[in-house]
Amino acid sequence: MVEQEQIRQSKAIQRRTGKTFHLATRVLPERVRHPTYVLYAFFRVADEVVDAAETAPPEEQRRRLEELRRQALGREETDDPVLDAFAELRETYDISDADVEVFIDAMRSDIETDRYETYADLEAYMDGSAAAVGRMMTEIMETPQAERALPHATALGEAFQLSNFLRDVREDVVERDRIYLPRETLEKHGVSEEQILNFEYDASFREAMHEELERAEALYREGVEGIRHLPDDCQFAVLLAAVLYADHHREIRRRDCDVLSTTPSLSTSRKLFLLAKTRLYWAIERDPVAVFRRVSVVPYPDENESTRDQGHSGPATGRTWWPWPSGGVGRRLSGWLRSFTRGE
Repeated sequence: MVEQEQIRQSKAIQRRTGKTFHLATRVLPERVRHPTYVLYAFFRVADEVVDAAETAPPEEQRRRLEELRRQALGREETDDPVLDAFAELRETYDISDADVEVFIDAMRSDIETDRYETYADLEAYMDGSAAAVGRMMTEIMETPQAERALPHATALGEAFQLSNFLRDVREDVVERDRIYLPRETLEKHGVSEEQILNFEYDASFREAMHEELERAEALYREGVEGIRHLPDDCQFAVLLAAVLYADHHREIRRRDCDVLSTTPSLSTSRKLFLLAKTRLYWAIERDPVAVFRRVSVVPYPDENESTRDQGHSGPATGRTWWPWPSGGVGRRLSGWLRSFTRGE
Protein backbone atom coordinates (compact mmCIF):
# COMPACT_ATOMS: atom_id res chain seq x y z
CA MET A 1 0.00 0.00 0.00
CA VAL A 2 1.28 3.48 -0.87
CA GLU A 3 2.58 5.09 2.33
CA GLN A 4 1.68 8.58 3.57
CA GLU A 5 5.31 9.68 3.27
CA GLN A 6 5.30 8.70 -0.41
CA ILE A 7 2.11 10.70 -0.93
CA ARG A 8 3.58 13.66 0.94
CA GLN A 9 6.71 13.72 -1.22
CA SER A 10 4.65 13.31 -4.40
CA LYS A 11 2.30 16.11 -3.37
CA ALA A 12 5.25 18.41 -2.65
CA ILE A 13 6.64 17.80 -6.14
CA GLN A 14 3.30 18.60 -7.74
CA ARG A 15 2.77 21.75 -5.65
CA ARG A 16 6.23 23.02 -6.60
CA THR A 17 6.25 22.24 -10.32
CA GLY A 18 2.63 22.04 -11.50
CA LYS A 19 0.61 24.80 -9.89
CA THR A 20 -2.31 24.75 -12.36
CA PHE A 21 -2.60 20.97 -12.26
CA HIS A 22 -2.22 21.04 -8.47
CA LEU A 23 -5.22 23.35 -8.13
CA ALA A 24 -7.42 21.01 -10.16
CA THR A 25 -6.08 17.99 -8.26
CA ARG A 26 -7.14 19.56 -4.97
CA VAL A 27 -10.81 19.20 -5.90
CA LEU A 28 -10.57 15.52 -6.79
CA PRO A 29 -12.04 13.06 -4.27
CA GLU A 30 -9.41 11.71 -1.88
CA ARG A 31 -9.58 8.24 -3.46
CA VAL A 32 -8.21 9.77 -6.68
CA ARG A 33 -6.31 12.77 -5.33
CA HIS A 34 -3.57 10.79 -3.59
CA PRO A 35 -2.85 8.50 -6.56
CA THR A 36 -2.76 11.59 -8.79
CA TYR A 37 0.01 13.11 -6.66
CA VAL A 38 2.03 9.93 -7.17
CA LEU A 39 1.30 9.86 -10.90
CA TYR A 40 2.36 13.47 -11.39
CA ALA A 41 5.51 13.02 -9.29
CA PHE A 42 6.55 10.11 -11.50
CA PHE A 43 6.07 12.24 -14.61
CA ARG A 44 8.19 15.02 -13.11
CA VAL A 45 11.00 12.62 -12.11
CA ALA A 46 11.22 11.46 -15.73
CA ASP A 47 10.90 14.99 -17.08
CA GLU A 48 13.71 16.25 -14.86
CA VAL A 49 16.03 13.57 -16.25
CA VAL A 50 15.43 14.97 -19.74
CA ASP A 51 15.82 18.58 -18.61
CA ALA A 52 19.21 17.82 -17.02
CA ALA A 53 21.04 18.39 -20.30
CA GLU A 54 23.50 20.81 -18.70
CA THR A 55 24.49 18.38 -15.96
CA ALA A 56 24.30 15.02 -17.70
CA PRO A 57 25.34 13.88 -21.20
CA PRO A 58 22.67 12.33 -23.49
CA GLU A 59 23.95 8.79 -22.91
CA GLU A 60 23.57 9.19 -19.14
CA GLN A 61 20.06 10.61 -19.59
CA ARG A 62 19.07 7.63 -21.75
CA ARG A 63 20.57 5.20 -19.21
CA ARG A 64 18.62 6.83 -16.38
CA LEU A 65 15.34 6.75 -18.35
CA GLU A 66 15.77 3.05 -19.09
CA GLU A 67 16.36 2.49 -15.38
CA LEU A 68 13.18 4.44 -14.63
CA ARG A 69 11.30 2.32 -17.16
CA ARG A 70 12.35 -0.93 -15.48
CA GLN A 71 11.55 0.39 -12.01
CA ALA A 72 8.20 1.87 -13.00
CA LEU A 73 7.19 -1.43 -14.60
CA GLY A 74 8.27 -3.40 -11.53
CA ARG A 75 11.11 -5.17 -13.34
CA GLU A 76 13.78 -3.77 -11.04
CA GLU A 77 13.76 -2.77 -7.36
CA THR A 78 14.20 0.87 -6.38
CA ASP A 79 14.84 2.86 -3.22
CA ASP A 80 13.19 5.96 -4.71
CA PRO A 81 9.87 6.43 -2.84
CA VAL A 82 8.17 8.05 -5.85
CA LEU A 83 9.10 5.23 -8.26
CA ASP A 84 8.22 2.59 -5.68
CA ALA A 85 4.81 4.23 -5.16
CA PHE A 86 4.21 4.48 -8.89
CA ALA A 87 5.05 0.80 -9.48
CA GLU A 88 2.53 -0.15 -6.81
CA LEU A 89 -0.01 2.26 -8.28
CA ARG A 90 0.39 0.72 -11.74
CA GLU A 91 -0.45 -2.71 -10.37
CA THR A 92 -3.33 -1.52 -8.20
CA TYR A 93 -5.12 0.30 -11.01
CA ASP A 94 -4.01 -1.98 -13.84
CA ILE A 95 -2.36 0.88 -15.71
CA SER A 96 -1.33 -0.32 -19.14
CA ASP A 97 2.35 -1.16 -19.55
CA ALA A 98 2.01 0.25 -23.05
CA ASP A 99 1.16 3.71 -21.69
CA VAL A 100 4.17 3.63 -19.37
CA GLU A 101 6.36 2.53 -22.28
CA VAL A 102 5.10 5.22 -24.65
CA PHE A 103 5.58 7.87 -21.95
CA ILE A 104 9.22 6.89 -21.38
CA ASP A 105 9.74 6.72 -25.16
CA ALA A 106 8.48 10.30 -25.46
CA MET A 107 10.91 11.41 -22.74
CA ARG A 108 13.73 9.68 -24.62
CA SER A 109 12.80 11.45 -27.83
CA ASP A 110 13.15 14.80 -26.02
CA ILE A 111 16.86 14.06 -25.61
CA GLU A 112 17.44 13.94 -29.36
CA THR A 113 14.51 15.81 -30.91
CA ASP A 114 14.07 19.56 -30.53
CA ARG A 115 12.15 20.38 -33.74
CA TYR A 116 9.01 18.88 -35.35
CA GLU A 117 8.42 18.98 -39.08
CA THR A 118 4.67 18.34 -39.06
CA TYR A 119 1.82 18.35 -36.60
CA ALA A 120 1.59 14.58 -37.09
CA ASP A 121 5.16 14.31 -35.74
CA LEU A 122 4.27 16.48 -32.75
CA GLU A 123 1.06 14.51 -32.18
CA ALA A 124 3.05 11.26 -32.06
CA TYR A 125 5.26 12.79 -29.37
CA MET A 126 2.24 14.07 -27.41
CA ASP A 127 0.65 10.63 -27.45
CA GLY A 128 3.36 9.61 -25.01
CA SER A 129 4.02 12.83 -23.16
CA ALA A 130 0.39 13.93 -22.69
CA ALA A 131 -2.30 11.61 -24.07
CA ALA A 132 -0.88 8.65 -22.12
CA VAL A 133 -1.18 10.79 -19.00
CA GLY A 134 -4.88 11.30 -19.70
CA ARG A 135 -5.36 7.58 -20.19
CA MET A 136 -3.59 6.77 -16.91
CA MET A 137 -5.78 9.30 -15.11
CA THR A 138 -8.85 7.60 -16.54
CA GLU A 139 -7.67 4.33 -15.00
CA ILE A 140 -7.01 5.69 -11.51
CA MET A 141 -10.46 7.32 -11.54
CA GLU A 142 -11.82 3.79 -12.01
CA THR A 143 -14.01 4.91 -14.88
CA PRO A 144 -16.84 2.44 -15.57
CA GLN A 145 -17.22 3.68 -19.16
CA ALA A 146 -13.48 3.73 -19.82
CA GLU A 147 -13.74 2.66 -23.46
CA ARG A 148 -15.99 5.62 -24.23
CA ALA A 149 -13.90 8.02 -22.16
CA LEU A 150 -10.41 7.11 -23.40
CA PRO A 151 -10.51 8.76 -26.88
CA HIS A 152 -11.65 12.00 -25.24
CA ALA A 153 -9.00 11.68 -22.52
CA THR A 154 -6.40 11.42 -25.28
CA ALA A 155 -7.71 14.60 -26.93
CA LEU A 156 -7.84 16.51 -23.65
CA GLY A 157 -4.30 15.48 -22.73
CA GLU A 158 -3.08 16.76 -26.11
CA ALA A 159 -5.05 20.00 -25.65
CA PHE A 160 -3.40 20.65 -22.28
CA GLN A 161 0.07 20.08 -23.65
CA LEU A 162 -0.50 22.09 -26.81
CA SER A 163 -1.66 25.02 -24.66
CA ASN A 164 1.56 24.71 -22.68
CA PHE A 165 3.65 24.64 -25.85
CA LEU A 166 1.91 27.76 -27.18
CA ARG A 167 2.35 29.57 -23.87
CA ASP A 168 6.01 28.54 -23.41
CA VAL A 169 7.52 29.27 -26.84
CA ARG A 170 10.06 31.71 -25.40
CA GLU A 171 10.83 29.58 -22.34
CA ASP A 172 11.38 26.45 -24.42
CA VAL A 173 13.89 28.29 -26.62
CA VAL A 174 15.76 29.95 -23.74
CA GLU A 175 15.89 26.97 -21.39
CA ARG A 176 15.90 23.98 -23.74
CA ASP A 177 16.61 25.19 -27.29
CA ARG A 178 13.36 23.50 -28.37
CA ILE A 179 10.63 24.67 -30.73
CA TYR A 180 7.37 22.74 -30.49
CA LEU A 181 5.52 24.75 -33.15
CA PRO A 182 5.42 22.50 -36.26
CA ARG A 183 7.67 23.69 -39.09
CA GLU A 184 4.84 23.17 -41.58
CA THR A 185 2.72 25.74 -39.73
CA LEU A 186 5.58 28.20 -39.47
CA GLU A 187 6.51 27.86 -43.15
CA LYS A 188 2.88 28.20 -44.22
CA HIS A 189 2.83 31.66 -42.62
CA GLY A 190 6.36 32.65 -43.64
CA VAL A 191 7.95 32.32 -40.20
CA SER A 192 11.56 31.14 -40.04
CA GLU A 193 13.25 29.24 -37.23
CA GLU A 194 15.78 32.07 -36.90
CA GLN A 195 12.94 34.52 -36.31
CA ILE A 196 11.79 32.51 -33.30
CA LEU A 197 15.32 32.00 -31.99
CA ASN A 198 15.81 35.79 -32.18
CA PHE A 199 12.38 36.43 -30.61
CA GLU A 200 11.23 38.56 -33.57
CA TYR A 201 7.48 38.96 -33.32
CA ASP A 202 5.42 40.05 -36.34
CA ALA A 203 2.04 39.53 -38.02
CA SER A 204 3.19 36.28 -39.63
CA PHE A 205 4.07 34.77 -36.29
CA ARG A 206 0.71 35.93 -34.91
CA GLU A 207 -1.12 34.10 -37.70
CA ALA A 208 0.85 30.92 -37.09
CA MET A 209 -0.07 31.11 -33.42
CA HIS A 210 -3.74 31.67 -34.29
CA GLU A 211 -3.75 28.47 -36.35
CA GLU A 212 -2.29 26.41 -33.50
CA LEU A 213 -4.62 28.00 -30.94
CA GLU A 214 -7.59 26.95 -33.07
CA ARG A 215 -6.18 23.43 -33.34
CA ALA A 216 -5.86 23.20 -29.55
CA GLU A 217 -9.38 24.56 -29.05
CA ALA A 218 -10.80 21.85 -31.31
CA LEU A 219 -9.07 19.32 -29.05
CA TYR A 220 -10.63 20.93 -25.97
CA ARG A 221 -14.10 20.65 -27.50
CA GLU A 222 -13.51 16.97 -28.26
CA GLY A 223 -11.91 16.26 -24.90
CA VAL A 224 -14.54 17.93 -22.72
CA GLU A 225 -17.24 15.79 -24.35
CA GLY A 226 -15.72 12.79 -22.61
CA ILE A 227 -15.99 14.22 -19.09
CA ARG A 228 -19.59 12.98 -19.08
CA HIS A 229 -18.26 9.41 -19.08
CA LEU A 230 -16.11 9.88 -15.95
CA PRO A 231 -17.27 9.00 -12.42
CA ASP A 232 -19.53 11.68 -10.97
CA ASP A 233 -17.09 12.61 -8.21
CA CYS A 234 -14.28 13.31 -10.73
CA GLN A 235 -16.10 15.32 -13.37
CA PHE A 236 -15.78 18.75 -11.77
CA ALA A 237 -12.01 18.45 -11.23
CA VAL A 238 -11.34 17.50 -14.86
CA LEU A 239 -13.68 20.24 -16.06
CA LEU A 240 -11.81 22.77 -13.90
CA ALA A 241 -8.47 21.61 -15.31
CA ALA A 242 -9.80 22.18 -18.84
CA VAL A 243 -11.05 25.67 -17.93
CA LEU A 244 -7.72 26.62 -16.33
CA TYR A 245 -5.44 25.30 -19.07
CA ALA A 246 -7.59 26.80 -21.83
CA ASP A 247 -7.51 30.18 -20.09
CA HIS A 248 -3.90 30.53 -21.17
CA HIS A 249 -5.34 31.19 -24.64
CA ARG A 250 -7.01 34.27 -23.24
CA GLU A 251 -3.67 35.49 -21.93
CA ILE A 252 -1.97 34.72 -25.24
CA ARG A 253 -4.61 36.60 -27.24
CA ARG A 254 -4.47 39.55 -24.84
CA ARG A 255 -0.84 39.91 -25.93
CA ASP A 256 -1.85 39.59 -29.60
CA CYS A 257 -0.04 36.22 -29.59
CA ASP A 258 3.32 37.77 -28.70
CA VAL A 259 4.75 34.88 -26.67
CA LEU A 260 8.26 35.71 -27.87
CA SER A 261 8.68 38.74 -25.61
CA THR A 262 7.34 37.12 -22.45
CA THR A 263 5.69 33.95 -21.18
CA PRO A 264 2.01 34.49 -20.30
CA SER A 265 0.80 33.13 -16.98
CA LEU A 266 -2.34 33.01 -14.90
CA SER A 267 -2.30 34.86 -11.61
CA THR A 268 -3.41 33.08 -8.44
CA SER A 269 -6.39 35.44 -8.21
CA ARG A 270 -7.40 34.57 -11.78
CA LYS A 271 -7.20 30.84 -11.04
CA LEU A 272 -9.27 31.19 -7.88
CA PHE A 273 -11.77 33.33 -9.75
CA LEU A 274 -12.16 30.64 -12.42
CA LEU A 275 -12.41 28.00 -9.70
CA ALA A 276 -15.27 29.85 -8.00
CA LYS A 277 -17.02 30.68 -11.26
CA THR A 278 -16.81 27.11 -12.54
CA ARG A 279 -18.07 25.82 -9.18
CA LEU A 280 -21.04 28.20 -9.34
CA TYR A 281 -22.11 27.12 -12.81
CA TRP A 282 -21.53 23.48 -11.87
CA ALA A 283 -23.89 23.90 -8.89
CA ILE A 284 -26.56 25.18 -11.28
CA GLU A 285 -26.03 22.89 -14.27
CA ARG A 286 -24.22 19.56 -13.87
CA ASP A 287 -23.32 19.19 -17.52
CA PRO A 288 -19.58 19.53 -18.24
CA VAL A 289 -20.01 20.65 -21.85
CA ALA A 290 -22.63 23.26 -20.98
CA VAL A 291 -20.51 24.64 -18.13
CA PHE A 292 -17.33 24.64 -20.23
CA ARG A 293 -19.11 26.60 -22.93
CA ARG A 294 -20.25 29.13 -20.33
CA VAL A 295 -17.01 29.53 -18.41
CA SER A 296 -14.06 28.83 -20.71
CA VAL A 297 -12.54 30.98 -23.44
CA VAL A 298 -12.85 28.20 -26.02
CA PRO A 299 -15.29 29.23 -28.78
CA TYR A 300 -17.87 26.88 -30.26
CA PRO A 301 -18.81 27.17 -33.97
CA ASP A 302 -22.54 27.44 -33.28
CA GLU A 303 -22.14 29.82 -30.36
CA ASN A 304 -23.97 33.11 -29.98
CA GLU A 305 -24.16 35.68 -27.21
CA SER A 306 -26.98 33.89 -25.40
CA THR A 307 -24.97 30.69 -24.87
CA ARG A 308 -22.04 32.13 -22.94
CA ASP A 309 -21.41 34.31 -19.94
CA GLN A 310 -21.21 37.98 -20.89
CA GLY A 311 -17.78 38.26 -19.32
CA HIS A 312 -16.63 35.11 -21.07
CA SER A 313 -13.37 36.13 -22.73
CA GLY A 314 -12.84 39.72 -21.73
CA PRO A 315 -9.59 40.94 -20.18
CA ALA A 316 -8.85 40.46 -16.50
CA THR A 317 -9.46 43.87 -14.96
CA GLY A 318 -9.38 42.89 -11.31
CA ARG A 319 -13.14 43.45 -11.03
CA THR A 320 -15.82 40.81 -10.76
CA TRP A 321 -17.84 40.91 -13.96
CA TRP A 322 -20.52 38.46 -12.87
CA PRO A 323 -22.76 38.77 -9.81
CA TRP A 324 -21.85 36.70 -6.77
CA PRO A 325 -24.86 34.60 -5.78
CA SER A 326 -26.87 35.70 -2.80
CA GLY A 327 -28.42 33.66 -0.02
CA GLY A 328 -27.34 30.17 1.01
CA VAL A 329 -25.53 29.33 -2.24
CA GLY A 330 -23.36 32.44 -1.95
CA ARG A 331 -22.54 31.82 1.70
CA ARG A 332 -21.62 28.18 1.08
CA LEU A 333 -19.49 29.07 -1.94
CA SER A 334 -17.70 31.88 -0.05
CA GLY A 335 -16.99 29.59 2.89
CA TRP A 336 -15.80 26.78 0.66
CA LEU A 337 -13.43 29.11 -1.23
CA ARG A 338 -11.93 30.48 2.02
CA SER A 339 -11.34 26.91 3.26
CA PHE A 340 -9.84 25.91 -0.07
CA THR A 341 -7.34 28.79 -0.14
CA ARG A 342 -6.23 27.88 3.40
CA GLY A 343 -5.61 24.32 2.20
CA GLU A 344 -8.25 22.72 4.42
